[in-house]
Formats: sequence, structure tokens, C-alpha cells
Amino acid sequence: MAKVLGVGGIFFKSADPARLRAWYARWLGAPVDEHGAMFKTADAPVGAALVWSPFAADTKYFEPSPAAFMINLIVDDVDAALAQVREGGAEIAGAVEQYDYGRFGWFIDPDGNKVELWQLPKSGGE
Repeated sequence: MAKVLGVGGIFFKSADPARLRAWYARWLGAPVDEHGAMFKTADAPVGAALVWSPFAADTKYFEPSPAAFMINLIVDDVDAALAQVREGGAEIAGAVEQYDYGRFGWFIDPDGNKVELWQLPKSGGE
């Protein structure tokens, strides 16, 4: 039987893809080109993981975004990243939360998508 080996990308619609790519490049330093951003798994921090997780249809976790998905981005500094996106006009969604596996913060991007930022613990999540 063939099996899934990983996630090859996150693809979603935007009313203005060029504007959204430029916003992520400016405010989060995303390495974008005319198609989007490619993150090599070899460049990921130690302990990083790509999670695929269906949520219940009635979840409130993605609110206040009406989208049926939420993007999680690994960052090197949650507090600095949140300050940057706030400066770029994003709405911060909730307070930063700390867990054994990292720190998390959330914002609403210019298209109304909820984005979760994940800063791995100093030990790299191990």
C-alpha cells in the first residue's frame, strides 16, 4: 500500500496573492518568490515538526477567522514576530501561551486568516 510521507505544501485562495506574499515577506521575512515560499526541511530547527490535524467542524480554535483552516508558522522569536505583524496592520488574536513544546502566539493576516506562530523551546523540542 502506498503511504503518505509528509505534507508537500499549503495552498489556499487569496483575493490578491501578490499583496499577501509581499506582506509576509516584509513583516515575517518569509522567503517568497512569485509562487509563494519554499521552506526546506533541512533548514527547519531541531525538533520542528509539520503537523496534519483535522479539527471538528464546530471548533472555535480558528476564530475569529471564518476560514476552515489555520496556518502554523515556526518562528525564532514569537514576541518579536507578533510585534512586527502588528506594525504591519495584523490583528493579534489572544495572548502568547507557553507549553513544554514551545511558545505560541496568533494573529489575523490581511486576508482574514488566523495564523499560529510557534517558537520551539531552546532545547529544540527534544
